[in-house]
Amino acid sequence: MALKCAMELQILNTIQHHGGAMTSLELATKIGLHPSKLPRLRRLMCVLTISGIFVIHEAASADKEAVYGLTPTTCLLVSDEVKSNLFPIVNLMLDSTIITSFFGMHSWFLDDNSVSMFKKAHGVTFWEMADQDDTYNQLINNAMVYDSNFLMDIILRECGDVFLGINSLIDVAGGHGGAARAITEAFPQMKCTVLDLPHVVANAPSDDHVSFISGDMFEYIPPTNALFLKWVFHDWGDEDCVKILKKCKEAISPRDAGGKVIIIDMVVWSGPNDIVTRETQVFFDLLIMFAEGIEREEFE
Repeated sequence: MALKCAMELQILNTIQHHGGAMTSLELATKIGLHPSKLPRLRRLMCVLTISGIFVIHEAASADKEAVYGLTPTTCLLVSDEVKSNLFPIVNLMLDSTIITSFFGMHSWFLDDNSVSMFKKAHGVTFWEMADQDDTYNQLINNAMVYDSNFLMDIILRECGDVFLGINSLIDVAGGHGGAARAITEAFPQMKCTVLDLPHVVANAPSDDHVSFISGDMFEYIPPTNALFLKWVFHDWGDEDCVKILKKCKEAISPRDAGGKVIIIDMVVWSGPNDIVTRETQVFFDLLIMFAEGIEREEFE
C-alpha cells in the first residue's frame, strides 16, 4: 500500500523530474501536500527506503533533511518512460479489485465451492469484469502492452532465433498487440495476427503491420505457421491448458514444415538461485491465485 500511495502521488515521477534527488519537504511542496502531512510523508519515505524503493543520497541531520533518490529498479516505475515502464502492470497488480480479493482468502480456503477468490469477492470472474467494464478492460490491456514493451526486447535479444523461418504467427490472447508489434519490427517479413476476445479487439489500436481477429482460443484458432502465447497458461488450470494446446495443435503447420508453439511463462524454481528471484516467483504464484491461475514448476 505504501508503494501504491507513492505511485498515485506521483512521487517517483516527481523525483525523476527533479534531477533524481529530493527531500521530503521538497516533495511535499511539489506534489501539493498540506504542511500537516509532512511528518507522515517522512514516515512513508522511511518505509519505502527500507523496502528498497528509494535510496538515501544524503542522510538526515539536526539541521538537514534526508535526500531521497530512485534505485535502478524503481526507475522502471517512472510512468512517462516508454520502453522500460512497468508502472501500468504494477498499477494493475495493486488495483483494489485484486487486493480485496485476498481479504477473504481464509474463507475461500474453507469454502468447498470452486470459484476463484476474485469471483467470491466481486460476484464475477476477472475476465467477466473486463468484459463488462470498459475502464477495467483498458486497465488490463494497457498493463499488457507495457509488459510486452519491456519483456519483448529481452526475448528478442536472448531468444530471437526461435522466430527464424516463421512466415505467419498468431499471438493468442495477445491483447492490443504489444508483443506482436515487437515481433514484426524484428522480423518484417513475418505476418503477425492477434487473436483475442471481441471486447479486447474492439478497442485495439489500428496497426499497418499487425492484424486483429476476434475469437475464443478455447473454440478455434485460425491456421498459421506458429503460435505465440505470453502469460496465457498461468491464468488457467491444467485441464483448460490442455484444451488450449489441443486447439494449438489443430492450428499450426506440421513440425517438419516449421510449425511450433512458443510459450512465455514463468518456471518456478528456475533461474538464479537468489532470494529475490525465489521471492518473486512464489509471490507471483500466490498473486495469480486470485483468478485461479498457477505459476508452474518445470515438471508441471
